Amino acid sequence: MQKFIETGLNQEILQAIEEMGFEEPTPIQSKTIPELLKNGNDLVALAQTGTGKTGAFGLPVVQMVDTSDNDVQALVMCPTRELCLQITKDLKAFSKYTAELEVTPVYGGSDIRTQIKALKRGSHIVVGTPGRLNDLINRKVLQLGNLKWLVLDEADEMLNMGFKDDLETILEQTPSTRQTLLFSATMPNAIAKIAKKYMNDPVELRVGTKNSGAENVRHEYYMVHANDRYKALKRIVDVNPDIYGIVFCRTRQETKDIADKLIADGYNADAIHGDLTQAQRDIVMHRFRTKHLQLLVATDVAARGIDVNDLTHVINYNLPDDAEIYIHRSGRTGRAGKSGISISIVHTREIRKVKEIEKLVKKPVERKFVPTSEEIAQKQLFHFIDKVEKVDISGEAIEQFLPSVYSKLAWLDREELIKRFVTLEFQRFADYYKDAPDINIYKDEPTHFKKNRFSRLFINLGKEDNLSSKDLIGLINKNVRARNVEIGKIELLKNFSFFEVDAEYERDVIKGLSKVPYKKKRISVEPASPKPGGRSGRRNKGRRRR
Repeated sequence: MQKFIETGLNQEILQAIEEMGFEEPTPIQSKTIPELLKNGNDLVALAQTGTGKTGAFGLPVVQMVDTSDNDVQALVMCPTRELCLQITKDLKAFSKYTAELEVTPVYGGSDIRTQIKALKRGSHIVVGTPGRLNDLINRKVLQLGNLKWLVLDEADEMLNMGFKDDLETILEQTPSTRQTLLFSATMPNAIAKIAKKYMNDPVELRVGTKNSGAENVRHEYYMVHANDRYKALKRIVDVNPDIYGIVFCRTRQETKDIADKLIADGYNADAIHGDLTQAQRDIVMHRFRTKHLQLLVATDVAARGIDVNDLTHVINYNLPDDAEIYIHRSGRTGRAGKSGISISIVHTREIRKVKEIEKLVKKPVERKFVPTSEEIAQKQLFHFIDKVEKVDISGEAIEQFLPSVYSKLAWLDREELIKRFVTLEFQRFADYYKDAPDINIYKDEPTHFKKNRFSRLFINLGKEDNLSSKDLIGLINKNVRARNVEIGKIELLKNFSFFEVDAEYERDVIKGLSKVPYKKKRISVEPASPKPGGRSGRRNKGRRRR
């Protein structure tokens, strides 16, 4: 196994990373650090979340920066302020013994005047989000004329978040002599085009099988109706009393709703989303990192930059539309040699997505059943007993009360006392889940029941309007107040389309989408009434007569 000393890093950096507790480089670090220290080639590095990419580019850049030159020599671009702050923190730790090296983070949602003052004082490495970087460049505060290294971290996510124009604007204002380092989990066409346009014959380094996910993560799914997702989430959490994880939701509003419900139901949870101020985000993240929170509810965007090594679970409250995003999510657990579990709460129409995930992770995604009240009560009881066994009774604070307690319970013998003690804890969950229904969906569910649960709707948009299934799902998520609307089959035709939704939400979907503009075209949605032969009236009406 390679050691850091073999990568070519100097003594100051080796001392810093030793104090951070790192002994051996990760695979991406083993490949990248020697390459950057020895050669000046542009570089494309493909590796999943949690593989040590910050160290892969940060350690060699910190070593190569000339601290006698006060110009900005390295620029690190990343998609979110959370990731910006995390990278800055790591770079400062790497450079603990590198005299006079200055690292400055710049990002939106914070006072730009403070960041301007920091840049004017002088900075060797700037870490920033594209929007704020462009703002500072336009104000002539951030000067990139002497830039030597440009790092694009989480490049695929920056494009997903709509930063393509900002990226290209910044790239065009950097000197052609710079060394460009592109780090990404995936290599979509848009990233390949940027690499071809702005990079000079880059070396490509790839770690692990593309999009394969972490080896020590177990993948599971529970199948329930969309309306029962929250019930399933609570039972999954209750049957895992030591859970420490992230619950991923699709939208910002859903993140707020689920977190609020969990808090109201007494769970140790909170949310992180775009509506929080930086100070609020910092407080939530500090509580989560110090394990004062068991559950963090987040969207994919808000979770970027969250760097916690000992998560036990990742829970997909909704599966992402893109299976590759699932890899990013699941990669947040099972880090630093520890095992983890990635759980998905799915409905019947999402089995296809589960199969896609199995192909990507090259592992089975195991079907689990939502636990019963008895299973939860038993698990919680033995968890409580374990805590009782391990409790520290050496403190003196309780001593003054013990004589009264002994006197009060003196009439109970040992067996009776234990029985009452255990019953009190067991009964709490048994009563809570009393008469709770079985919310699992079984494969032998009657076909007619499945069909009756969906309504088929007509929409006046089709392929000629550049409508995709993803666009339609996005329209529903954005404009329908009701959350967790289960979407069935989607048929995209030339000038119009049909789609299925949970019958319970038919009116909500029609009301939410009707009269909403889509690329300047007014949307019209109505029920697609079936006609004999299984054809809808709308489809027959649109056909030419022979």
